[in-house]
Order: sequence, then structure tokens, then C-alpha cells
Amino acid sequence: GVGFVIIIVFVILVGWVSSNFLMGSFIGFFDTWMERTPGVKFIYTSTKDFFEAFAGEKRKFNVAVLANVFSEDVWIIGFLTDEEMKKFEMGADKVAVYVPQSYNFAGQLYILPRDKVKKIEKISSGEAMKYAVTGGVVDLDAERNEETKKLN
Repeated sequence: GVGFVIIIVFVILVGWVSSNFLMGSFIGFFDTWMERTPGVKFIYTSTKDFFEAFAGEKRKFNVAVLANVFSEDVWIIGFLTDEEMKKFEMGADKVAVYVPQSYNFAGQLYILPRDKVKKIEKISSGEAMKYAVTGGVVDLDAERNEETKKLN
């Protein structure tokens, strides 16, 4: 029995060391190498920043909004990414809204007047992203009911 426990502890220890130190070093080396490669640096850092905005420490898509872009009666789901456009000499009354495309990681950035943007209060930013990316086919109420059943 003691031999079995020693083997299990050894396997766990080797897994922990390899995942924390070896893979961390490899990923750090790869990241540094990609950031120093001319031509690739721009694409790599832009893509990395984009995905970190979704799930990393720099989360930017945490304020879901409805944006009135094309006409008075048309509203699209987006995410407030910048609350002032002074850096582009457009004034503090403009905001930046990122609008994702359905079934895609692409999207559009719109700079809009503040009065054409309404914050979404009733659903989380994650639910708004899911709704926008799936083209509105996801049933958020049904998913909430499923999660409530699992918790009870």
C-alpha cells in the first residue's frame, strides 16, 4: 500500500513541476520570441490583447450595451470599451463600442455619441456576449433555469 501511495505522490509532483515550471518557461520563451519577430509582432500582440480582453486580466468586455447605429429603430448589442474619445479629438461626449459578429471572433468598433448607447442592466456581459455571438438563438431564460436547477 505504501508503494502505491509513493507512486501516486510522485506522479502528482512530476505533473505539478512540469506544468508550473517547464510549461511556464516554454510559454514565456515563445511569447518573448513572437514579440521580437518583425512582421509577426504586430499580429501576435494584437491577437493576444484581443483574447486577453475577453478572458484575461485586462478584461474590457464587461459593460454590455445596446447601441443605436444605423437608424432610430435599429439597436445592436455591443460592449463599451472606452468612455472618452479625447485622444482622438472627438470630445468626452463620444464613446467606443465594440460589436462582435455572430459565430465569429471578428467585429466592428463604432465611435458613437453617448446618447445613442444604453447600458444593459438585466443580463451579465457574458450572457450578452453569448447572445450576440450566437446570433440571438440562445435562450438565456432557459439557461438560467438550468443553472438554478443544478444549484438546488
